[in-house]
Amino acid sequence: MKMIWMTLTQIRMILKEKMMRRIQRIGRTTGKRGTNTLRKDLTDISLLRSYIHLRYVDVSENHLTDLSPLNHLTHLLWLKADANRLRSARLSELPYLQIASFAYNQITDTEGISHPRLGSLDLKGNRIRLVTGLDPQNLISLHTLELRGNQLESTLGINLPKLKNLYLAQNLLKKVEGLENLSNLTTLHLRDNHIETLNGFSGEMKSLQYLNLRGNMVADLGELAKLRDLPKLRALVLLDNPCADETDYRQEALVQMAHLERLDKDFYEEEERVEANEIRQRLKEDQEQEVDPEHDMESDHPSSL
Repeated sequence: MKMIWMTLTQIRMILKEKMMRRIQRIGRTTGKRGTNTLRKDLTDISLLRSYIHLRYVDVSENHLTDLSPLNHLTHLLWLKADANRLRSARLSELPYLQIASFAYNQITDTEGISHPRLGSLDLKGNRIRLVTGLDPQNLISLHTLELRGNQLESTLGINLPKLKNLYLAQNLLKKVEGLENLSNLTTLHLRDNHIETLNGFSGEMKSLQYLNLRGNMVADLGELAKLRDLPKLRALVLLDNPCADETDYRQEALVQMAHLERLDKDFYEEEERVEANEIRQRLKEDQEQEVDPEHDMESDHPSSL
């Protein structure tokens, strides 16, 4: 934290020397504990290209349309460029960049993002319709991807096996597809979309623990059976879906997923688990009888010797 403060202070001193008149005329400086954001209505950051050793840069809340001067900052670790007028997050490969945030811009695609040590990428609040160009061979360290509040119509293109946290809330999604190979994914947010069915989930998603589907359009409780192959799913959120209005909704979820610990905001009680186990056992017995009806007839009418 001290390093962040010192580095950002260095940026302030650089800008003060060459741009103080402009800052005094049109801007203001705000400081918070641990961070320091300079808001100056900037439209040009070409001055920064000369300071190749900068490691922490925050140019949020300006009027920037071009970040290309940052291509020269080959030691950059942390970049925050929220609330500008960017149409792209494209930059040259920055070998040490670990955290990058481009939230609330006008970005329309995910092309040109290929930083080998990038762990967290924030693109929420943009205009992205389809994810393209995210190459798992280049983004070998990416564990968190934030795409909330875009215009996504498909989950295709997110083929990033190292990914652990994926945020896709508030988009235009109607189904889940192309995520089957995300074997390290632990958290998946799909709140406030238009999802009707629960196809697209696979046993290969063996690490998924938390799934948020609140505010979608799942109406049939039978769809919950499609989640039973997720071996580590412990928390499921289905509030504000039509199926959540069914009287046996809570019970049916536990019948389908015996390992579920929490539905919506409430943990399951032991009594609920016992009842669900009994129902599950009865269903199993009924299925066995359907498979071998002749055996049942022989039991009812034993042959005479």
